[in-house]
Amino acid sequence: MATVKQILKAKSETTVHTIDAEASVYEAVALMSRAQVGALVVMVGDAVCGIITERDYARKVILLDKVSRMTTVCEIMTAPVMAVSIRTSADECMALMTQHRIRHLPVIEGGRLVGMISIGDMVRHLIEEQQFAIDQLESYVRGPGHDMPTCALTRRSAIPQTLAARFA
Repeated sequence: MATVKQILKAKSETTVHTIDAEASVYEAVALMSRAQVGALVVMVGDAVCGIITERDYARKVILLDKVSRMTTVCEIMTAPVMAVSIRTSADECMALMTQHRIRHLPVIEGGRLVGMISIGDMVRHLIEEQQFAIDQLESYVRGPGHDMPTCALTRRSAIPQTLAARFA
């Protein structure tokens, strides 16, 4: 069973974007846009105190007709933040995200922010696990000595190689 630690290791981008609780919501949205992320961990000094998401902005600023330059992050953030540790299982993360309808889980270890798991990370992990299981089953069914995948999921990666060889 995979853990958050393994999922974090597999991520290509490991930067966790944070913002100070007293920053303006405008600054938070600008940072999310620049970093191309949907959430920021809200900090007071070195301590995690909440999370601000695009959903928070839409529901708590736009719909309430607030001014983003005059509203602080701490006024609209979600707190306390739901977080996981590096030992939390992938299944537990999916259950938390599904049950609480959230898309981001900060990873806190020893009181320190060490990462962020998104729903996209979880989907990618599940696809990789399923692909591995499919490959193992295909290998078992084909028997020894057969290298070409037969599953539609695995065949996709083989098609460009076949076409490239034909036109080389």
